[in-house]
Amino acid sequence: MADKKEDIVLSIRGMSKSFGRNRVLDHINLDVKRGTVMGLMGENGAGKSTMMKCLFGTYQKDEGNIFLGGREVSFSGPKDALENGIAMVHQELNQCLDRNVIDNLFLGRYPRNSMGVVDEGRMKKEASELFRKLGMTVNLTQSMRHMSVSQRQMCEIAKAISYNSEVIVLDEPTSSLTVQEVEKLFRMMRMLKEQGIALIYISHKMDEIFEICDEISVLRDGNLVMTKRAGDTNMNELIAAMVGRSLENRFPPIDNIPGNVILSVQHLSTKFEPHLQDISFEVKQGEIFGLYGLVGAGRTELLETIFGVRTRAAGHVYCNGRLMNFNSAKEAMDHGFAMITEERKANGLFLKGDLIFNTTIANLEQYKAGAALSDSKMVKATAKEIKVMHTKCMGPEDMISSLSGGNQQKVIFGKWLERGPQIFMMDEPTRGIDVGAKYEIYELIINMAKQGKTVIVVSSEMPEILGITNRIGVMSNGRLSGIVNTKETNQEELLRLSAKYL
Repeated sequence: MADKKEDIVLSIRGMSKSFGRNRVLDHINLDVKRGTVMGLMGENGAGKSTMMKCLFGTYQKDEGNIFLGGREVSFSGPKDALENGIAMVHQELNQCLDRNVIDNLFLGRYPRNSMGVVDEGRMKKEASELFRKLGMTVNLTQSMRHMSVSQRQMCEIAKAISYNSEVIVLDEPTSSLTVQEVEKLFRMMRMLKEQGIALIYISHKMDEIFEICDEISVLRDGNLVMTKRAGDTNMNELIAAMVGRSLENRFPPIDNIPGNVILSVQHLSTKFEPHLQDISFEVKQGEIFGLYGLVGAGRTELLETIFGVRTRAAGHVYCNGRLMNFNSAKEAMDHGFAMITEERKANGLFLKGDLIFNTTIANLEQYKAGAALSDSKMVKATAKEIKVMHTKCMGPEDMISSLSGGNQQKVIFGKWLERGPQIFMMDEPTRGIDVGAKYEIYELIINMAKQGKTVIVVSSEMPEILGITNRIGVMSNGRLSGIVNTKETNQEELLRLSAKYL
């Protein structure tokens, strides 16, 4: 028994947290062992992020105790937690984009020499040593703004490691990483395990959870409903624990029937980097067309160019036989196009607004009563989308920032559905969304296609792109390397096509 207690580096006892009348955590008990990876799963809104923020000092818990290495702790904020052995890498990165890698690594703890001046030589040496040890190649003097999301995420993980933490929390760390970068991250995690560091791994990706985790805990509606060794459970049991019901299949049946060609992209190229080169394809009415490729292949840039927010150098876009070379997002929206962006907090939401504002902002003309906006119409529209999307919230007046990431994504869906778009483009629409909510999003996408809407979906998750599409276009280094029928392809062919122009 003594050995078991010594193995436990982090112990949470009776943790509770409420926001107003909404009880988010209800007397949670959780133990994390030294030198292990604890997988933490649950639907969006189940309480995972809230529990970690209470641990990290971002939120103050209402009840309960936290023990780190046998001693009781209660952190006043993230800085306090970092200095006492707990680090967290957030899904939504918080970095100074106009500063370089070294500055971001040492922000808030610049080392000084005997003269009291910031010791830049020491910073560079320690940063170089850290990245070398982690097997990462990084330009230390490059500003974060000019790095990809995946590179920035790896730098954030390196920063957490640099604090010599006993416990590191990773919140959806692979959401923007390529297959190769995920492998590198997992090698890094195994190395940290060997050093006795405990890792808490929050993810919705089942395959990764079983690959890297030693134990798995599941939260549902603020309660800890299951903790098991990874080898003693399976995917079906996890899903049932998370959503309170069994999901026989991860994807609904794809029973939409595509019609005639509605969207035609011909020889499209972009003016500025990252360049797209001579891209041509057609999409049918009522079709779900997937776009797959490695991070940086140009999938997002393709959607942005069609939507009018990226400058064309050549090529044409036709919809229903009419030229649609848009020069702005408003122009695209006025012609029945909609687009869900990958970075929802950066350019998909108004974080200081409530659900009403975020749901109705793209369609204000529909909510007028005479010359003025009608509050009752806007509230009614928001309430309808909350019901359709099964958004977890107290009501339309909730601030969007109080919702979990997945529920924020549902609000974005609702915003665009209010416009009734004909061409719906989605960039990583289920990123950071739990398995139950994903299934609902998949059903929504299929139903939209059955109603005659055309859907273009970008996804980095290969099972997803194979599970919900009719055809898949594969991007490779700014070019379209091939188009395949989903029922006739496999993962090997998609990977081969994604590497065609590298």
